[in-house]
Amino acid sequence: MRAVNGFKAWAAAVVLLAGVAAAPGVLADHHGTVEREKMNIVESAETMAHLSTLVVAIKAAGLAETLSGPGPYTVFAPTNSAFDKLPAGTLEALLKPENAEQLKSILTFHLVPARATSSAALEMVEEDNGRQTLGTVQGGELTLGVDRNSLVLRDAQGNSATVVKADRMQANGVIHLIDTVLMPE
Repeated sequence: MRAVNGFKAWAAAVVLLAGVAAAPGVLADHHGTVEREKMNIVESAETMAHLSTLVVAIKAAGLAETLSGPGPYTVFAPTNSAFDKLPAGTLEALLKPENAEQLKSILTFHLVPARATSSAALEMVEEDNGRQTLGTVQGGELTLGVDRNSLVLRDAQGNSATVVKADRMQANGVIHLIDTVLMPE
């Protein structure tokens, strides 16, 4: 599938591969799958200790209601250790009420308005010569690729994040855990 518009290609692959959503992905972790599939993204993230920083950030940015809504969403969710890699003081500054819009921009840069499994993403990358551009809710673009059999996202500055756990299916989307916080332009 050749991408004329990254989002259209992404959404088309999701629709074409909808049956894959229930199948285990190559990189998937399916512990507690049945319980998580009944929860929305926020409810599920609240149960994962390694996403506690993300949950605090989601609430501080005023995104809890949106991410509890019908979706569908694909969340590339930075883990606590991903937030720990930010320069000293960055997270604390972003969590201040006066910086809520900047935090919201960063978080929605990790959000794609579609439900996409790792197997669908891998197929899109394969079919598009090793990379696929994804439009984010924030309005920016992420480039999806593969490195050593892992999905990798790159932002406009060339920073990269690896999907460390994939296909955490939710009632309103899917969560893929990543090891780095990516930044919009």
